[in-house]
Amino acid sequence: MKRESLEFDVVIIGAGPAGLSAACRLGQLAEEKGRDINVCLVEKGADVGSHILSGAVFETRALDELFPDWKERGAPVRVLVEKDSFCWLFNEHVGLNVPRLLVPKVMRNSGNYVVSLGRLCQWLGEQAEALGCNIFSSSSATDILYDQKGDVVGVVTGDVGLAADDTEKPNYQAGYELRAPYVIFAEGCRGSLGKKLERHFRLRADADPQHYGIGFKEIWSVDPKKHDPGRIVHTFGWPLDNSTEGGGFLYHAENTEVYLGFIVALNYQNPHLNPYKEFQRWKLHPQICSVLRDGTRVSYGARAVNKGGFQSLPKFVVPGAVMVGCEAGFLNGAKIKGSHTAMKTGMLAAEAVFSGLQDSDCQDRELFQYAEGVRTSWVWEELYRARNFSPALTKFGTVFGAAWVFLEHNIFQGKVPFTIHNKKHDHESLKVANQIPKINYPDSDEKISFDVLSSVFFSNTNHEEDQPCHLKLTDPSIPINQNLPKFNEPAQRYCPAGVYEIVTDSLGATRFQINSQNCIHCKVCDIKDPEMNINWVPPEGGGGPNYTGM
Repeated sequence: MKRESLEFDVVIIGAGPAGLSAACRLGQLAEEKGRDINVCLVEKGADVGSHILSGAVFETRALDELFPDWKERGAPVRVLVEKDSFCWLFNEHVGLNVPRLLVPKVMRNSGNYVVSLGRLCQWLGEQAEALGCNIFSSSSATDILYDQKGDVVGVVTGDVGLAADDTEKPNYQAGYELRAPYVIFAEGCRGSLGKKLERHFRLRADADPQHYGIGFKEIWSVDPKKHDPGRIVHTFGWPLDNSTEGGGFLYHAENTEVYLGFIVALNYQNPHLNPYKEFQRWKLHPQICSVLRDGTRVSYGARAVNKGGFQSLPKFVVPGAVMVGCEAGFLNGAKIKGSHTAMKTGMLAAEAVFSGLQDSDCQDRELFQYAEGVRTSWVWEELYRARNFSPALTKFGTVFGAAWVFLEHNIFQGKVPFTIHNKKHDHESLKVANQIPKINYPDSDEKISFDVLSSVFFSNTNHEEDQPCHLKLTDPSIPINQNLPKFNEPAQRYCPAGVYEIVTDSLGATRFQINSQNCIHCKVCDIKDPEMNINWVPPEGGGGPNYTGM
Protein backbone atom coordinates (compact mmCIF):
# COMPACT_ATOMS: atom_id res chain seq x y z
CA MET A 1 0.00 0.00 0.00
CA LYS A 2 1.24 3.48 -0.86
CA ARG A 3 1.32 5.50 2.35
CA GLU A 4 2.26 9.07 3.13
CA SER A 5 5.75 9.21 4.58
CA LEU A 6 7.02 11.61 7.25
CA GLU A 7 10.74 12.06 7.94
CA PHE A 8 12.26 12.63 11.38
CA ASP A 9 15.66 12.40 13.02
CA VAL A 10 14.38 10.04 15.71
CA VAL A 11 11.12 8.13 16.18
CA ILE A 12 10.21 6.94 19.69
CA ILE A 13 7.47 4.35 20.23
CA GLY A 14 5.66 4.69 23.56
CA ALA A 15 5.07 7.57 26.00
CA GLY A 16 6.03 5.74 29.17
CA PRO A 17 8.89 6.76 31.46
CA ALA A 18 11.52 5.29 29.11
CA GLY A 19 10.28 6.90 25.90
CA LEU A 20 9.57 10.26 27.51
CA SER A 21 12.98 10.35 29.21
CA ALA A 22 14.60 9.60 25.87
CA ALA A 23 12.66 12.47 24.28
CA CYS A 24 13.61 14.87 27.10
CA ARG A 25 17.29 13.93 26.95
CA LEU A 26 17.38 14.36 23.17
CA GLY A 27 15.87 17.82 23.59
CA GLN A 28 18.44 18.72 26.25
CA LEU A 29 21.35 17.58 24.09
CA ALA A 30 20.01 19.51 21.11
CA GLU A 31 19.82 22.68 23.26
CA GLU A 32 23.32 22.14 24.65
CA LYS A 33 24.85 21.64 21.19
CA GLY A 34 22.75 24.31 19.48
CA ARG A 35 21.32 21.83 17.00
CA ASP A 36 17.80 21.41 15.70
CA ILE A 37 16.55 17.85 16.03
CA ASN A 38 13.20 16.55 14.85
CA VAL A 39 11.85 13.99 17.35
CA CYS A 40 8.54 12.17 16.97
CA LEU A 41 7.02 10.22 19.86
CA VAL A 42 4.13 7.87 19.01
CA GLU A 43 1.65 6.96 21.78
CA LYS A 44 -1.30 4.60 21.28
CA GLY A 45 -3.23 6.01 24.25
CA ALA A 46 -5.66 8.88 23.84
CA ASP A 47 -3.31 11.05 25.92
CA VAL A 48 0.06 10.72 27.56
CA GLY A 49 -0.50 8.75 30.75
CA SER A 50 -3.83 7.19 29.76
CA HIS A 51 -2.28 3.71 29.40
CA ILE A 52 0.18 4.01 32.30
CA LEU A 53 -0.32 1.79 35.34
CA SER A 54 2.15 1.15 38.13
CA GLY A 55 2.18 0.84 41.94
CA ALA A 56 4.21 3.01 42.39
CA VAL A 57 6.97 3.56 44.90
CA PHE A 58 9.42 5.62 42.89
CA GLU A 59 13.18 5.84 43.20
CA THR A 60 14.29 9.27 41.96
CA ARG A 61 17.85 8.36 40.91
CA ALA A 62 17.25 8.71 37.16
CA LEU A 63 14.98 11.75 37.59
CA ASP A 64 17.73 13.43 39.62
CA GLU A 65 20.06 12.96 36.66
CA LEU A 66 17.55 14.05 34.01
CA PHE A 67 16.13 17.09 35.81
CA PRO A 68 18.17 17.93 38.93
CA ASP A 69 15.68 20.75 39.59
CA TRP A 70 12.59 18.54 39.30
CA LYS A 71 11.14 19.85 42.57
CA GLU A 72 11.34 23.44 41.37
CA ARG A 73 9.79 22.38 38.05
CA GLY A 74 6.76 21.01 39.90
CA ALA A 75 7.18 17.29 39.26
CA PRO A 76 4.30 15.35 40.89
CA VAL A 77 6.69 13.57 43.27
CA ARG A 78 5.71 14.76 46.71
CA VAL A 79 4.89 11.96 49.16
CA LEU A 80 8.09 10.69 50.78
CA VAL A 81 7.98 7.16 52.21
CA GLU A 82 7.78 7.59 55.98
CA LYS A 83 6.78 4.10 57.17
CA ASP A 84 7.80 0.91 55.38
CA SER A 85 6.53 -2.50 56.50
CA PHE A 86 6.54 -6.02 55.11
CA CYS A 87 3.75 -8.36 56.19
CA TRP A 88 3.57 -12.14 55.98
CA LEU A 89 -0.08 -13.19 55.69
CA PHE A 90 -0.45 -16.68 57.22
CA ASN A 91 -4.12 -17.10 56.35
CA GLU A 92 -7.27 -15.07 55.76
CA HIS A 93 -7.24 -13.81 59.36
CA VAL A 94 -3.64 -13.55 60.59
CA GLY A 95 -0.67 -11.51 59.39
CA LEU A 96 2.75 -10.87 60.90
CA ASN A 97 4.92 -7.80 60.30
CA VAL A 98 8.42 -8.99 59.42
CA PRO A 99 11.09 -7.29 61.61
CA ARG A 100 13.01 -4.74 59.54
CA LEU A 101 16.26 -6.56 60.28
CA LEU A 102 14.95 -9.57 58.34
CA VAL A 103 13.69 -7.61 55.33
CA PRO A 104 16.16 -7.86 52.42
CA LYS A 105 17.96 -4.54 52.04
CA VAL A 106 17.03 -4.35 48.38
CA MET A 107 13.33 -4.23 49.37
CA ARG A 108 13.63 -1.28 51.75
CA ASN A 109 12.22 2.03 50.57
CA SER A 110 13.74 4.83 52.64
CA GLY A 111 14.16 7.91 50.46
CA ASN A 112 11.64 6.79 47.84
CA TYR A 113 8.30 8.41 47.00
CA VAL A 114 4.73 7.26 46.52
CA VAL A 115 3.68 8.55 43.10
CA SER A 116 1.13 8.19 40.36
CA LEU A 117 3.28 7.11 37.42
CA GLY A 118 0.54 8.27 35.06
CA ARG A 119 0.77 11.82 36.42
CA LEU A 120 4.56 11.69 36.36
CA CYS A 121 4.44 10.69 32.68
CA GLN A 122 2.05 13.56 31.95
CA TRP A 123 4.58 15.91 33.53
CA LEU A 124 7.45 14.34 31.56
CA GLY A 125 5.37 14.78 28.42
CA GLU A 126 5.08 18.50 29.14
CA GLN A 127 8.85 18.72 29.59
CA ALA A 128 9.43 16.81 26.34
CA GLU A 129 7.12 19.10 24.36
CA ALA A 130 8.79 22.17 25.84
CA LEU A 131 12.09 20.75 24.57
CA GLY A 132 10.69 20.42 21.06
CA CYS A 133 9.39 16.84 20.88
CA ASN A 134 6.36 16.14 18.66
CA ILE A 135 3.97 13.79 20.52
CA PHE A 136 1.48 11.92 18.35
CA SER A 137 -1.10 10.48 20.76
CA SER A 138 -3.97 8.19 19.65
CA SER A 139 -1.51 6.65 17.16
CA SER A 140 -0.74 2.93 17.21
CA ALA A 141 2.57 1.82 15.70
CA THR A 142 1.66 -1.48 14.02
CA ASP A 143 4.63 -2.54 11.92
CA ILE A 144 8.37 -2.00 11.39
CA LEU A 145 10.00 -0.67 8.23
CA TYR A 146 13.30 -2.17 7.00
CA ASP A 147 15.60 -1.12 4.20
CA GLN A 148 17.20 -3.43 1.63
CA LYS A 149 19.99 -4.34 4.07
CA GLY A 150 17.48 -5.30 6.73
CA ASP A 151 18.15 -2.27 8.95
CA VAL A 152 15.25 -0.64 10.82
CA VAL A 153 14.31 2.64 9.15
CA GLY A 154 10.95 3.47 10.74
CA VAL A 155 7.49 2.26 11.66
CA VAL A 156 4.00 2.23 10.22
CA THR A 157 1.05 3.60 12.16
CA GLY A 158 -2.29 1.81 12.12
CA ASP A 159 -5.09 2.54 9.69
CA VAL A 160 -8.12 4.38 11.05
CA GLY A 161 -11.68 3.66 9.92
CA LEU A 162 -11.54 -0.04 9.13
CA ALA A 163 -14.72 -2.03 9.85
CA ALA A 164 -14.73 -5.35 11.67
CA ASP A 165 -14.69 -7.17 8.32
CA ASP A 166 -11.63 -5.14 7.20
CA THR A 167 -13.61 -3.03 4.73
CA GLU A 168 -13.07 0.72 4.63
CA LYS A 169 -15.64 2.92 6.39
CA PRO A 170 -16.39 6.48 5.20
CA ASN A 171 -13.86 7.91 7.68
CA TYR A 172 -11.06 5.57 6.55
CA GLN A 173 -7.54 6.98 6.64
CA ALA A 174 -4.43 4.96 5.92
CA GLY A 175 -1.65 4.99 8.46
CA TYR A 176 1.62 6.84 7.96
CA GLU A 177 5.17 5.72 7.44
CA LEU A 178 7.29 7.43 10.09
CA ARG A 179 10.90 7.21 8.94
CA ALA A 180 14.09 8.10 10.78
CA PRO A 181 17.77 7.09 10.98
CA TYR A 182 17.04 5.75 14.48
CA VAL A 183 13.99 4.27 16.21
CA ILE A 184 13.73 3.88 19.99
CA PHE A 185 11.27 1.16 21.01
CA ALA A 186 9.73 1.94 24.40
CA GLU A 187 6.36 0.17 24.28
CA GLY A 188 6.63 -1.27 27.77
CA CYS A 189 6.16 -4.87 28.82
CA ARG A 190 5.41 -7.32 25.98
CA GLY A 191 5.48 -4.69 23.26
CA SER A 192 3.91 -5.90 20.02
CA LEU A 193 6.71 -4.44 17.88
CA GLY A 194 9.32 -5.59 20.37
CA LYS A 195 8.15 -9.17 19.76
CA LYS A 196 8.66 -8.65 16.03
CA LEU A 197 12.15 -7.27 16.56
CA GLU A 198 13.08 -10.23 18.74
CA ARG A 199 11.94 -12.71 16.11
CA HIS A 200 13.41 -10.84 13.13
CA PHE A 201 16.88 -10.44 14.67
CA ARG A 202 16.80 -13.54 16.98
CA LEU A 203 17.51 -11.29 19.94
CA ARG A 204 16.67 -13.92 22.56
CA ALA A 205 19.04 -16.60 21.24
CA ASP A 206 21.37 -16.31 24.24
CA ALA A 207 18.87 -15.26 26.91
CA ASP A 208 16.55 -17.09 29.30
CA PRO A 209 12.86 -16.77 28.45
CA GLN A 210 11.28 -13.57 29.70
CA HIS A 211 9.05 -14.19 32.72
CA TYR A 212 6.01 -12.19 33.69
CA GLY A 213 3.44 -11.40 36.33
CA ILE A 214 0.01 -9.83 36.15
CA GLY A 215 -0.29 -6.74 38.30
CA PHE A 216 -3.62 -5.33 39.49
CA LYS A 217 -4.16 -1.89 40.94
CA GLU A 218 -7.04 0.04 42.47
CA ILE A 219 -7.13 3.58 43.82
CA TRP A 220 -9.38 4.23 46.82
CA SER A 221 -10.38 7.40 48.59
CA VAL A 222 -10.41 6.46 52.28
CA ASP A 223 -11.52 7.87 55.60
CA PRO A 224 -9.03 10.66 56.51
CA LYS A 225 -8.68 9.11 59.96
CA LYS A 226 -7.25 5.97 58.34
CA HIS A 227 -5.00 7.82 55.93
CA ASP A 228 -1.29 8.00 56.73
CA PRO A 229 0.59 9.69 53.85
CA GLY A 230 3.91 8.02 53.13
CA ARG A 231 3.05 4.72 54.77
CA ILE A 232 3.60 1.67 52.55
CA VAL A 233 2.87 -2.00 53.17
CA HIS A 234 3.97 -5.02 51.12
CA THR A 235 2.55 -8.48 51.74
CA PHE A 236 3.38 -12.03 50.75
CA GLY A 237 1.79 -15.38 51.54
CA TRP A 238 -2.01 -15.77 51.64
CA PRO A 239 -4.06 -16.09 49.48
CA LEU A 240 -1.40 -17.71 47.27
CA ASP A 241 0.12 -21.10 48.08
CA ASN A 242 3.85 -21.62 48.54
CA SER A 243 4.38 -22.65 44.91
CA THR A 244 2.71 -19.53 43.48
CA GLU A 245 4.81 -16.38 43.51
CA GLY A 246 3.17 -13.06 44.18
CA GLY A 247 2.10 -10.55 46.77
CA GLY A 248 0.28 -7.35 47.50
CA PHE A 249 0.94 -3.69 48.21
CA LEU A 250 -0.89 -0.81 49.88
CA TYR A 251 0.55 2.69 49.54
CA HIS A 252 -0.83 5.79 51.27
CA ALA A 253 -0.58 8.61 48.68
CA GLU A 254 -1.75 12.22 48.93
CA ASN A 255 -5.29 13.63 49.15
CA THR A 256 -6.64 10.74 51.30
CA GLU A 257 -5.96 8.28 48.46
CA VAL A 258 -4.42 4.84 48.82
CA TYR A 259 -2.98 2.79 45.97
CA LEU A 260 -3.35 -0.94 46.42
CA GLY A 261 -2.67 -3.89 44.23
CA PHE A 262 -1.65 -7.49 43.82
CA ILE A 263 0.81 -9.32 41.57
CA VAL A 264 0.60 -12.98 40.53
CA ALA A 265 3.52 -14.55 38.66
CA LEU A 266 2.33 -16.02 35.36
CA ASN A 267 4.22 -19.26 35.84
CA TYR A 268 1.44 -20.45 38.16
CA GLN A 269 0.52 -24.12 37.73
CA ASN A 270 -3.15 -24.41 38.71
CA PRO A 271 -5.36 -23.83 35.63
CA HIS A 272 -8.30 -23.07 37.94
CA LEU A 273 -6.49 -20.11 39.52
CA ASN A 274 -8.12 -16.75 38.80
CA PRO A 275 -5.63 -13.92 39.42
CA TYR A 276 -8.38 -11.28 39.52
CA LYS A 277 -10.29 -13.18 42.22
CA GLU A 278 -7.09 -13.74 44.19
CA PHE A 279 -6.71 -9.95 44.25
CA GLN A 280 -10.31 -9.47 45.37
CA ARG A 281 -10.06 -11.94 48.24
CA TRP A 282 -6.66 -10.52 49.29
CA LYS A 283 -8.46 -7.22 49.93
CA LEU A 284 -10.69 -8.98 52.45
CA HIS A 285 -7.76 -9.67 54.79
CA PRO A 286 -8.06 -7.59 57.98
CA GLN A 287 -4.68 -5.96 57.29
CA ILE A 288 -6.13 -4.49 54.07
CA CYS A 289 -9.89 -4.13 54.47
CA SER A 290 -9.49 -2.25 57.74
CA VAL A 291 -8.09 0.64 55.68
CA LEU A 292 -10.63 0.35 52.86
CA ARG A 293 -13.82 0.00 54.89
CA ASP A 294 -16.09 3.06 54.45
CA GLY A 295 -13.88 4.21 51.55
CA THR A 296 -14.71 4.62 47.86
CA ARG A 297 -13.05 2.92 44.93
CA VAL A 298 -11.86 5.44 42.33
CA SER A 299 -10.07 3.47 39.63
CA TYR A 300 -9.07 -0.03 38.50
CA GLY A 301 -6.55 -1.46 36.06
CA ALA A 302 -4.26 -4.39 35.31
CA ARG A 303 -1.06 -4.86 33.38
CA ALA A 304 1.55 -7.52 32.67
CA VAL A 305 4.95 -6.86 34.25
CA ASN A 306 8.19 -8.51 33.24
CA LYS A 307 10.19 -10.11 36.01
CA GLY A 308 12.83 -12.27 34.34
CA GLY A 309 15.57 -9.79 35.17
CA PHE A 310 19.21 -10.00 34.16
CA GLN A 311 19.18 -13.52 32.69
CA SER A 312 16.17 -12.69 30.50
CA LEU A 313 17.62 -9.58 28.86
CA PRO A 314 17.71 -9.98 25.08
CA LYS A 315 20.20 -8.28 22.81
CA PHE A 316 18.72 -4.78 22.84
CA VAL A 317 20.53 -3.10 19.94
CA VAL A 318 19.88 -3.75 16.24
CA PRO A 319 20.87 -1.78 13.13
CA GLY A 320 18.80 1.39 13.25
CA ALA A 321 17.01 0.74 16.55
CA VAL A 322 17.31 0.12 20.28
CA MET A 323 14.96 -1.21 22.95
CA VAL A 324 14.65 0.60 26.28
CA GLY A 325 12.86 0.15 29.59
CA CYS A 326 10.42 -2.72 30.02
CA GLU A 327 10.43 -3.28 26.25
CA ALA A 328 13.76 -5.05 26.86
CA GLY A 329 13.02 -6.15 30.44
CA PHE A 330 15.02 -3.65 32.52
CA LEU A 331 12.89 -4.14 35.64
CA ASN A 332 14.48 -4.87 38.99
CA GLY A 333 12.26 -7.65 40.34
CA ALA A 334 13.88 -7.63 43.77
CA LYS A 335 13.07 -3.95 44.22
CA ILE A 336 9.69 -4.39 42.47
CA LYS A 337 10.63 -1.28 40.49
CA GLY A 338 11.27 -0.52 36.85
CA SER A 339 10.50 3.16 36.33
CA HIS A 340 13.95 4.42 37.36
CA THR A 341 15.73 1.84 35.20
CA ALA A 342 13.37 2.61 32.31
CA MET A 343 14.17 6.31 32.56
CA LYS A 344 17.91 5.69 32.72
CA THR A 345 17.98 3.36 29.71
CA GLY A 346 15.88 5.89 27.78
CA MET A 347 18.42 8.59 28.61
CA LEU A 348 21.34 6.36 27.61
CA ALA A 349 19.61 5.56 24.32
CA ALA A 350 19.09 9.27 23.65
CA GLU A 351 22.78 10.00 24.22
CA ALA A 352 23.84 7.19 21.85
CA VAL A 353 21.33 8.24 19.21
CA PHE A 354 22.37 11.89 19.42
CA SER A 355 26.00 10.86 19.05
CA GLY A 356 25.09 8.78 16.00
CA LEU A 357 23.28 11.73 14.44
CA GLN A 358 26.48 13.80 14.62
CA ASP A 359 27.79 11.57 11.85
CA SER A 360 26.27 13.24 8.80
CA ASP A 361 26.10 9.90 6.98
CA CYS A 362 24.70 8.06 10.05
CA GLN A 363 27.26 5.30 9.56
CA ASP A 364 26.86 3.96 13.10
CA ARG A 365 23.54 2.25 12.40
CA GLU A 366 24.06 -0.26 15.20
CA LEU A 367 24.42 1.80 18.34
CA PHE A 368 27.05 -0.11 20.26
CA GLN A 369 27.50 3.01 22.39
CA TYR A 370 24.06 2.37 23.89
CA ALA A 371 24.88 -1.26 24.70
CA GLU A 372 28.17 -0.22 26.28
CA GLY A 373 26.47 2.61 28.15
CA VAL A 374 23.95 0.22 29.71
CA ARG A 375 26.63 -2.31 30.66
CA THR A 376 28.72 0.30 32.45
CA SER A 377 25.77 1.98 34.18
CA TRP A 378 24.16 1.47 37.58
CA VAL A 379 21.24 -0.22 35.79
CA TRP A 380 23.44 -3.18 34.84
CA GLU A 381 24.91 -3.42 38.32
CA GLU A 382 21.43 -3.33 39.91
CA LEU A 383 20.03 -6.05 37.70
CA TYR A 384 23.10 -8.24 38.10
CA ARG A 385 22.92 -8.07 41.89
CA ALA A 386 19.19 -8.95 41.75
CA ARG A 387 19.60 -11.67 39.11
CA ASN A 388 18.70 -14.61 41.36
CA PHE A 389 15.58 -13.10 42.93
CA SER A 390 12.89 -14.39 40.58
CA PRO A 391 14.44 -17.78 39.69
CA ALA A 392 15.10 -18.47 43.39
CA LEU A 393 11.43 -17.95 44.24
CA THR A 394 10.48 -20.26 41.37
CA LYS A 395 13.00 -22.91 42.39
CA PHE A 396 12.56 -22.86 46.19
CA GLY A 397 8.99 -21.57 46.66
CA THR A 398 7.84 -18.44 48.45
CA VAL A 399 9.05 -19.18 51.99
CA PHE A 400 12.47 -20.69 51.29
CA GLY A 401 12.89 -18.37 48.31
CA ALA A 402 12.34 -15.36 50.56
CA ALA A 403 14.95 -16.75 52.98
CA TRP A 404 17.37 -17.10 50.09
CA VAL A 405 16.77 -13.49 49.01
CA PHE A 406 17.58 -12.34 52.56
CA LEU A 407 20.86 -14.29 52.59
CA GLU A 408 21.87 -13.15 49.13
CA HIS A 409 21.25 -9.45 49.70
CA ASN A 410 21.86 -8.97 53.43
CA ILE A 411 24.76 -11.39 53.91
CA PHE A 412 26.39 -11.75 50.47
CA GLN A 413 25.44 -8.24 49.20
CA GLY A 414 24.21 -9.67 45.89
CA LYS A 415 27.65 -11.10 45.07
CA VAL A 416 27.16 -14.88 45.19
CA PRO A 417 29.44 -16.57 42.62
CA PHE A 418 26.71 -18.31 40.65
CA THR A 419 23.56 -17.53 38.69
CA ILE A 420 20.25 -19.41 38.90
CA HIS A 421 18.35 -19.86 35.64
CA ASN A 422 14.71 -20.49 34.77
CA LYS A 423 14.51 -21.88 31.23
CA LYS A 424 10.81 -22.79 31.30
CA HIS A 425 8.37 -20.43 29.60
CA ASP A 426 5.43 -19.22 31.69
CA HIS A 427 2.86 -20.66 29.28
CA GLU A 428 4.34 -24.15 29.75
CA SER A 429 3.67 -24.33 33.50
CA LEU A 430 -0.04 -25.26 33.66
CA LYS A 431 -1.02 -28.70 34.91
CA VAL A 432 -3.95 -30.65 33.50
CA ALA A 433 -7.23 -29.37 34.99
CA ASN A 434 -8.67 -32.71 36.08
CA GLN A 435 -5.55 -33.41 38.17
CA ILE A 436 -5.83 -30.20 40.21
CA PRO A 437 -8.60 -29.31 42.69
CA LYS A 438 -10.75 -26.34 41.81
CA ILE A 439 -10.52 -23.19 43.91
CA ASN A 440 -13.68 -21.98 45.64
CA TYR A 441 -13.68 -18.21 45.52
CA PRO A 442 -16.08 -16.18 47.70
CA ASP A 443 -18.76 -14.11 46.04
CA SER A 444 -18.04 -10.40 45.70
CA ASP A 445 -19.52 -8.30 48.50
CA GLU A 446 -19.60 -5.19 46.24
CA LYS A 447 -18.14 -3.16 49.10
CA ILE A 448 -14.52 -4.33 49.27
CA SER A 449 -14.48 -6.98 46.55
CA PHE A 450 -16.16 -6.58 43.17
CA ASP A 451 -17.11 -8.52 40.05
CA VAL A 452 -14.83 -8.12 37.04
CA LEU A 453 -17.21 -6.19 34.78
CA SER A 454 -17.88 -3.50 37.36
CA SER A 455 -14.10 -3.15 37.67
CA VAL A 456 -13.68 -2.74 33.92
CA PHE A 457 -16.10 0.19 34.17
CA PHE A 458 -13.64 1.88 36.54
CA SER A 459 -10.85 1.54 33.97
CA ASN A 460 -12.75 3.85 31.57
CA THR A 461 -12.09 1.39 28.76
CA ASN A 462 -13.51 2.09 25.33
CA HIS A 463 -12.82 0.94 21.77
CA GLU A 464 -14.39 1.85 18.47
CA GLU A 465 -16.88 -1.00 18.27
CA ASP A 466 -16.84 -1.59 14.50
CA GLN A 467 -13.15 -2.33 13.96
CA PRO A 468 -11.09 -5.48 13.35
CA CYS A 469 -10.58 -7.56 16.51
CA HIS A 470 -7.12 -6.88 17.90
CA LEU A 471 -6.94 -10.27 19.65
CA LYS A 472 -5.86 -12.65 16.90
CA LEU A 473 -6.25 -16.43 17.14
CA THR A 474 -3.65 -18.37 15.19
CA ASP A 475 -6.00 -21.37 15.15
CA PRO A 476 -9.65 -20.64 16.12
CA SER A 477 -10.27 -24.32 16.93
CA ILE A 478 -7.71 -24.54 19.75
CA PRO A 479 -9.74 -22.92 22.59
CA ILE A 480 -12.60 -25.45 22.33
CA ASN A 481 -10.77 -28.52 20.99
CA GLN A 482 -7.60 -28.35 23.08
CA ASN A 483 -7.58 -25.76 25.86
CA LEU A 484 -11.10 -26.49 27.14
CA PRO A 485 -10.77 -30.26 27.70
CA LYS A 486 -7.18 -30.07 28.93
CA PHE A 487 -7.05 -26.85 30.95
CA ASN A 488 -10.73 -25.82 31.29
CA GLU A 489 -9.78 -22.92 28.94
CA PRO A 490 -7.78 -20.73 31.35
CA ALA A 491 -8.39 -17.57 29.30
CA GLN A 492 -11.73 -17.37 31.12
CA ARG A 493 -9.78 -16.76 34.33
CA TYR A 494 -6.41 -15.19 33.58
CA CYS A 495 -7.97 -12.28 31.68
CA PRO A 496 -8.64 -9.42 34.16
CA ALA A 497 -11.38 -7.85 32.05
CA GLY A 498 -13.85 -10.59 31.07
CA VAL A 499 -12.69 -10.59 27.44
CA TYR A 500 -12.79 -14.36 26.95
CA GLU A 501 -15.85 -16.53 27.51
CA ILE A 502 -16.96 -20.07 26.80
CA VAL A 503 -20.56 -19.73 25.64
CA THR A 504 -22.95 -22.71 25.42
CA ASP A 505 -26.02 -22.41 23.21
CA SER A 506 -29.46 -23.99 23.71
CA LEU A 507 -28.33 -27.15 21.89
CA GLY A 508 -25.31 -27.63 24.13
CA ALA A 509 -22.75 -26.51 21.57
CA THR A 510 -19.86 -24.43 22.92
CA ARG A 511 -17.98 -21.58 21.31
CA PHE A 512 -15.13 -19.29 22.29
CA GLN A 513 -16.29 -15.68 22.52
CA ILE A 514 -13.94 -12.68 22.47
CA ASN A 515 -15.35 -9.47 23.98
CA SER A 516 -12.57 -7.25 22.64
CA GLN A 517 -14.41 -4.08 23.74
CA ASN A 518 -13.48 -4.99 27.35
CA CYS A 519 -9.74 -5.32 26.69
CA ILE A 520 -7.60 -3.18 29.01
CA HIS A 521 -4.37 -3.98 27.10
CA CYS A 522 -2.77 -6.02 29.88
CA LYS A 523 -1.39 -8.54 27.29
CA VAL A 524 -1.61 -11.50 29.67
CA CYS A 525 -3.42 -13.55 27.01
CA ASP A 526 -0.41 -13.05 24.73
CA ILE A 527 1.79 -14.57 27.46
CA LYS A 528 -0.18 -17.26 29.31
CA ASP A 529 -2.19 -19.07 26.61
CA PRO A 530 -0.81 -22.65 26.86
CA GLU A 531 -0.71 -23.04 23.07
CA MET A 532 0.58 -19.49 22.38
CA ASN A 533 -2.52 -19.14 20.21
CA ILE A 534 -3.46 -15.52 21.04
CA ASN A 535 -1.57 -12.62 19.49
CA TRP A 536 -2.29 -9.16 20.90
CA VAL A 537 -1.91 -6.41 18.31
CA PRO A 538 -2.68 -2.70 18.75
CA PRO A 539 -6.29 -1.70 18.10
CA GLU A 540 -7.22 1.59 16.50
CA GLY A 541 -5.27 4.39 18.16
CA GLY A 542 -6.86 5.94 21.23
CA GLY A 543 -8.73 2.77 22.19
CA GLY A 544 -8.35 0.91 25.46
CA PRO A 545 -8.29 2.10 29.06
CA ASN A 546 -8.19 5.73 30.07
CA TYR A 547 -6.58 5.54 33.46
CA THR A 548 -6.98 8.45 35.84
CA GLY A 549 -3.78 9.06 37.75
CA MET A 550 -2.75 5.41 37.84
